Amino acid sequence: MQQNPLMSEIRPKTGRSVLCRLVFFLLCLPIWLWGIFALYYGSWPQGVCVALAVLYGAAHLAICVRSSPRWLVPQGAACFLLPLLCFHLMRPSNDRAWQPDVAQQPYAEISGDQVTVHNVRNCTYHSETNFTAAFETRRYDLAKLRTADIFLVDWGLHKVAHTMLSFGFDDGQYLCFSIETRKEVGESYSAFKGLFRQYEVLFIAGDERDLVGLRTNFRQGETVRLYRMVKAPSQAVRGVFMDYMNRINGLNRKPEWYNAVTENCMVGFFQIARQHAVKGRGRWHWSVILNGYADRHAYENGALDTSLPFDELRQRSIVNERARAAGDSPAFSELIREGLPGVHPSTSKEHLP
Repeated sequence: MQQNPLMSEIRPKTGRSVLCRLVFFLLCLPIWLWGIFALYYGSWPQGVCVALAVLYGAAHLAICVRSSPRWLVPQGAACFLLPLLCFHLMRPSNDRAWQPDVAQQPYAEISGDQVTVHNVRNCTYHSETNFTAAFETRRYDLAKLRTADIFLVDWGLHKVAHTMLSFGFDDGQYLCFSIETRKEVGESYSAFKGLFRQYEVLFIAGDERDLVGLRTNFRQGETVRLYRMVKAPSQAVRGVFMDYMNRINGLNRKPEWYNAVTENCMVGFFQIARQHAVKGRGRWHWSVILNGYADRHAYENGALDTSLPFDELRQRSIVNERARAAGDSPAFSELIREGLPGVHPSTSKEHLP
């Protein structure tokens, strides 16, 4: 039986068309999924977000199935404009129904060496979720700014940690910063949702009894390590502090979105600190993302105390037991630092209440 020449020609073309559509779908799958989630987690009413996500998903599938191979790319790109446009139309806000612990946005007034920071958080905790929110106005003298300390909070992932930066003054004061999501009433944190403009970013300025004590004394399974930045020049410490002041003032005027990858606790700190780092220490490193290894990288760069092997330094830098023993003591910051490698006995204890 003779094969129809026309059918022989059609089959290869059909096969190439199916293969082309399949390759296009697989290559576009990450972008397609991003678009669906960007629409689904939009800041509009939930019904509108669901409808847009379904519309975009169906349109993309229709293009893959029905479009001519030569039109796949232009039509797919045109379709992707929907989630891209909606994503960039979402606007952050400072005016929402915030949870009590993030209800106040810190900001600073600067006059020469005198800095007044408003809305410094100093909550009193009875449990992780039962607390009395409190915000205070505190004054700092830049001439007395001496130290910068890094807190790494491991909540069990080991490879990723929460990063906080604390500035010490020789009058006994410490001002700690924690870059977090500003959650609304009823919201909980999700790293996945944090990729899709679900939260505004907040630079919390707080008392260490609040920001550190919450994690050591009330949350379960969190290990807090404290490291003194022993090689940080005073000019660099001052520069980083002032950049934090500028950052909180900027966010107070114009809110920004949090992003679990590009605008989080470690990236935010790194973007500021790198501008004041000594030569050779401000380079991008993978530990900015996997910041559970940031202490090892800092140790290898000589930024931390190197009088001990790293593993011993890391073990001795855990402050959980010290923090639990300190409780609500006014000397909390001094007590959690006693005996830590690289931290010299303070000359400011006489100033403590």
